[in-house]
Amino acid sequence: MQLLRDATVVFRRQVRLNLRNPAWVLLGVAQPILYLVLFAPLLGPIAAQIGVENAYTFFVPGLVVQMGLFGALYVGFGLLAEWREGVLEAERVSPASRGALLLGRLGRDVLQLGIQCLVLVGAGYAFGMDAPLSGALAGVGLALLLGAAGSALSNAIALRTRSEEIMAPLVNVVTMPVLLLSGILLPMTLGPGWLRTVSDVMPVRYVVDAVRSAFSGDLAVPAVGTGLAVTGTLLVLGLTAGVLAFRREDA
Repeated sequence: MQLLRDATVVFRRQVRLNLRNPAWVLLGVAQPILYLVLFAPLLGPIAAQIGVENAYTFFVPGLVVQMGLFGALYVGFGLLAEWREGVLEAERVSPASRGALLLGRLGRDVLQLGIQCLVLVGAGYAFGMDAPLSGALAGVGLALLLGAAGSALSNAIALRTRSEEIMAPLVNVVTMPVLLLSGILLPMTLGPGWLRTVSDVMPVRYVVDAVRSAFSGDLAVPAVGTGLAVTGTLLVLGLTAGVLAFRREDA
């Protein structure tokens, strides 16, 4: 219970800081909306070729995963700013557990991501996406778990590198192949055999497949179970790395 109380205190402080500049919500969702407006229409003429009836029902789930993972991987830059301002040092001498310092921030990140996902899904319906609401919410829930994993990992990288100059290219090196090889923008079935083989080792690909299945209303298919298992594994790894990084601050 103490962990939960400490995490709530950190969460409230982080939310108050974000509310002072609510533009972050719009800026965070701007890129996926641009993809939705400028890229999704290109899928219409090839919808039959990639085996889908509605281009938006195919594309929006990928954008939800993209926003969940890629947005979360950049939250570490905010932690670096807090570190330079001495916020982490002040929290370090407090009786709050190191796990609570991480969980409070993850709560803020998941809340922010949830709002952005709901805006994106609402825009998808406005553009003609055909998805059951229950399936869409299930897909968003899976993306939120993935976002929590990415946020924890980003905080760990920030505390490990303590440098924007190192962290920025490091995150870019990770996100670029994930974006291209996870089927977020286009199905990997369009690629040659060797590219599909490389894609098979990308964990995020299975999350994308699961979220797409959820948006299609197919919650009982094996792809959803596989995606949930992969997401759970990534979440455990991310939380472990994040907690260890915060505890390392005491060393």
